[in-house]
Amino acid sequence: MYEGDQRMGDIKIAVMSDTHANLPALQVAVAAIRAEGYDAIYHLGDAIAIGPQPAECVELLLETPNVMCLMGNHETYFTSGLPQPQPAWMSDGEVEHQHWTNKQLGAEVRQAMASWPYLLEREIEGVRTALMHYALEPSGRKFRPIVRGPGVADLDRLFEAHEAEVVFYGHDHRVADVQGRARYVNPGSLGCQATPVACYCLVEFRAGRCQVQSRAVAYDDTTLFRAFEQRRVPDRAFLYQAFFGGRFKGQDD
Repeated sequence: MYEGDQRMGDIKIAVMSDTHANLPALQVAVAAIRAEGYDAIYHLGDAIAIGPQPAECVELLLETPNVMCLMGNHETYFTSGLPQPQPAWMSDGEVEHQHWTNKQLGAEVRQAMASWPYLLEREIEGVRTALMHYALEPSGRKFRPIVRGPGVADLDRLFEAHEAEVVFYGHDHRVADVQGRARYVNPGSLGCQATPVACYCLVEFRAGRCQVQSRAVAYDDTTLFRAFEQRRVPDRAFLYQAFFGGRFKGQDD
């Protein structure tokens, strides 16, 4: 069921996803969004893991006004535990990295994060809008297997449970805006790109329509690399290659 927005008139939201513990990317995005003005910010999950600054990123999100955080798979690993037994696709390096991430956050953050929703459905200025990290299994607490490079038919199948006109999702880190049965918008990963740009989108709702503008704001990744190395983040040599385009040249333990 879609909850109606209580405001009348134009509404501007920012949608971001997959910050992945990249504090300098999150800082520049929040600053840019605040400068443009907004009514709400939605973070679609995976604020943590992969990057070296999970606690700082969660703190910034929680202290920024009118931010709604949703659950991603990495928040689920933190609040509910890693899959057991260890699945074949989860390496020992990832397990070590997840344990390291959890230690940076602690019990109070786990308790607060456990209340984050998996799905939000809103009617904003007459537009039925769904926001989630990725397509959900029927339980509503587990994500469906990711489809790489999805076409219209793939997206229609993934999100068929939602009677939305526009669906915002993340998880697949690539920017996408596809029209099918609904409009499917992925703002792209805010924190994991091959170049140091923070991706998100701004959405203006007006009289039953919405306008989506993608943003990619440059940031200085010097402090990000320094934090990876100084904090000796587990599995970082793999992470540099897999999520940052190989632009960092440190050594893993």
